[in-house]
Amino acid sequence: MVKFIPNILTFARFALTFIFLGMVLYSPAVTNKALFLDIAFVLFVIAEVTDIIDGKIARRFNVRSKLGRMTDPLADKILVCGAFVCFAIIGEPRLFGLEAGVLAVIHWCVAGILILREAYVTLIRHITEARGLVFPAVATGKVKGVLQAFTIGTVMIKMAHVQTATWGYWFTTVTFLLMLAFTVISGFAATRRSWWKQAK
Repeated sequence: MVKFIPNILTFARFALTFIFLGMVLYSPAVTNKALFLDIAFVLFVIAEVTDIIDGKIARRFNVRSKLGRMTDPLADKILVCGAFVCFAIIGEPRLFGLEAGVLAVIHWCVAGILILREAYVTLIRHITEARGLVFPAVATGKVKGVLQAFTIGTVMIKMAHVQTATWGYWFTTVTFLLMLAFTVISGFAATRRSWWKQAK
């Protein structure tokens, strides 16, 4: 039974992901926006926790599967990239009173960078593993993942509780910049890995 738990958690994360993304998209039409976004934030945290738990269980009981190796990272990518696409669609976060057109460019550029990075690294991983080489996670990638999750949480809290606070603008902007920096750095780090060079 234990061997099925990681995959069950992964598919539960898929369900939570789509509910969360749907709530983000629907949030502008909600009257009690703060409560609605708080609930969405809780769902996001639960989804992130399942990601941590399923990996620990898989390693602890040595129950890793091919299905898990495929679906687990896919669930993460849909959750993170989907969140930033949804933010771009609804025009959040709002920053320093910038016009909607300027914000749209910023939001879609952020989403585009994340999607391109994930697609690029996924391609490298598939090529590397297809040639029998290992493509493990590294520190920059782990930091990137933490910062992306923190940034999503920051946007949710800002939308719900500090929409127009000046400190909220600055905190969100700095968080976005750090997240983008590590997203790009981790992408370059993937190219420089020795096992990827061996695979070319």
